[in-house]
Amino acid sequence: MEHKHYGKTLLAGYLGSVTQAISANFLPLLYVTFQAAYRFSLTQIALISAVFFFAQLVVDYLCAKVVDKIGYRPCVVTAQVTSALGIIGLTFLPDVLPNAFIGTLLCVIVYAIGSGLIEVLSSPIIEACPFENKEGHMSLLHSFYCWGFAAVVLFSTLFFRCFGIENWRILALLWSIIPIYNIYNFATCPIEPLTDEGESMTTKDLLKTKVFWLFLLLMVGAGASEISMSQWASTFAESALHVSKSAGDLIGPCGFAVCMGLSRVLFSKFSEKINLVTYMTVSGVLAVACYLVAGLAQLPLFGLLGCTVCGFAVGILWPGSISLSAGILPKGGTALFAFLALAGDLGGSVGPALVGTVSQAANNNLQIGVVSGVAFPILLLVCVILLRKRYKKEK
Repeated sequence: MEHKHYGKTLLAGYLGSVTQAISANFLPLLYVTFQAAYRFSLTQIALISAVFFFAQLVVDYLCAKVVDKIGYRPCVVTAQVTSALGIIGLTFLPDVLPNAFIGTLLCVIVYAIGSGLIEVLSSPIIEACPFENKEGHMSLLHSFYCWGFAAVVLFSTLFFRCFGIENWRILALLWSIIPIYNIYNFATCPIEPLTDEGESMTTKDLLKTKVFWLFLLLMVGAGASEISMSQWASTFAESALHVSKSAGDLIGPCGFAVCMGLSRVLFSKFSEKINLVTYMTVSGVLAVACYLVAGLAQLPLFGLLGCTVCGFAVGILWPGSISLSAGILPKGGTALFAFLALAGDLGGSVGPALVGTVSQAANNNLQIGVVSGVAFPILLLVCVILLRKRYKKEK
């Protein structure tokens, strides 16, 4: 009965994750096209990604202060509106404004606001639903980001192959239908309060709680472990199999995303029989092994294998860290989820930057850079081990 009553809430959350995947991964597929059409430099292309993640970080921080005052529904509906407007804006703003780069950045900032809001709000909205298997539902929710990621790469590549990349504006409008439809879902679905009024911990309370800082380190490790490898998946595919960029995207990022989604669905299906901490520990060990294989393998094909399997290894780390934190601090409220998202995004920014910096210092040797990324799953493992007793006590 509960599942039927909150079915629309689940659907809204799932499509919210897909919307977030569209916002994060659609424009990067067009970087070469934008370079040719608008004469963007590599520095400007890099700035686009930096602005997207920085805008999300700002939204994550602000959410800790304003969401409880405004309310979940207005904020999450705004997330869908801004996501749709930003994606639609890409089809005309770069052309109508005097500076195409400024027009592109404006669109990126608008849909980054939506993506940041979704990242903060979707998890507590699902967490607040009266399901018994909250850990399983959280893992399944985050699996839809993976399916959205894979769908964006797969269907965009097929669309460009069938209709030509010059028609990318039509595809952008098609992708915008998902957040537009989801406006209705979030506007009408049941949304429960995460905690009773007046019982949520304040930001000051959280900052005074020692275990909270361990949660932040946990999320930094989770975000960095996931994004550091996924960002280089396409490069690994191209270097291992010597295929085109399109094929590299399908084999690398798409394969990584599918493996990550499978890991999250698998845990969702068996979460009532599997201990979350044990699953995260095994996944962390596997992630360490994948980073070492990808970075140290002499045969490129083994490097690709390590990269792809890493998607499965890191799958549970982000949603598992959220469930672990929410289970130990059930009254953490919106501020807890906002700071967890902030820490995850910070890890997602620092991790790839470290890999890139080390690679450049090693004469552009990407494998050496990837080996340095092993520090992040090790950080996560240390945090999980320290939290094991506390989680067992709460359960």
